[in-house]
Amino acid sequence: MPTDHHAGRRYRSIFTSATARERQENFEDYLAYTLAQDGELIEAEKDLAAKRAQLRAFRADPVRSRRPLPDPEQFYRNHVVFRDDPATVDRKALLFTCLYKVARHEWVGISAAWDASAPMAQTRTIIGKIGRYHLAEEFCHMRYFDEMFHTVQLDRVAWVPLSPFKQRLYRLFPGIPDAVKDPPAFVTELLGITFYRHVDGLLDEVLADEPEARRRIRELLHEIMVDEVAHIGQRRNFLGAAGTRMARWIVPPLFRAFLRDIPESRHLFDVDRMIQDALDFDYSGLPEELLRRTWVPSYCRLE
Repeated sequence: MPTDHHAGRRYRSIFTSATARERQENFEDYLAYTLAQDGELIEAEKDLAAKRAQLRAFRADPVRSRRPLPDPEQFYRNHVVFRDDPATVDRKALLFTCLYKVARHEWVGISAAWDASAPMAQTRTIIGKIGRYHLAEEFCHMRYFDEMFHTVQLDRVAWVPLSPFKQRLYRLFPGIPDAVKDPPAFVTELLGITFYRHVDGLLDEVLADEPEARRRIRELLHEIMVDEVAHIGQRRNFLGAAGTRMARWIVPPLFRAFLRDIPESRHLFDVDRMIQDALDFDYSGLPEELLRRTWVPSYCRLE
């Protein structure tokens, strides 16, 4: 689980106020960071040169669990819609069905946003360029998730669309006015990194008998988290004072609504603790190696 947020504090809260000028300067700084971090955008394949090279390195040195899940069919029976009683399902299966469901929402959301955004050649603004790279990073994350499933010998995983109603909601979201869209967009990023931190905290327990697979899963997870931590600050830049207050207010209901649709989450995580960790988020407690590689807004740094 995440460590004490107040031990060795070196950062300010993600909800710290920032002027419009500070936020604009941070957009510029974030774009420079992203271009250096990701390398060339391979737009036709929704890919990035640096991440493609990293994934090739993982695949060139594959790691597989010593044995399959105790009952792999529990995963396949429940990963799209949970059909069993979660209390009776093996914790490894629970963890990976939960990961699948969160990643599936990401896949649907980024697919809709990619289709709604202009190609890089037609993009002239800093925010437009950031958005295109941001979405490409998320598509790279889907490849990392695929590799996680292969690591534990779940080799029949496919990304299944959501219900027609939810698919439509995701398609409509990019067109919502920014003042309405920006607070929940920020909170969904905060939800993502909070979820990944709590997953990280479970790996030692759930994969205690699979040290090699656990190490690879954590490596893949941290590759995702490097980007997701940066995305929090990037999305925070969109929020003025009123938007920041709105975002803080909607953290509890949005977290609860999202996780309510993932029944196994209650058997893996303390949802109240996740909400409090999100409200307290100030970058403290994240692995130092990850913090060295990610991006933090200037108004959240103390040094």
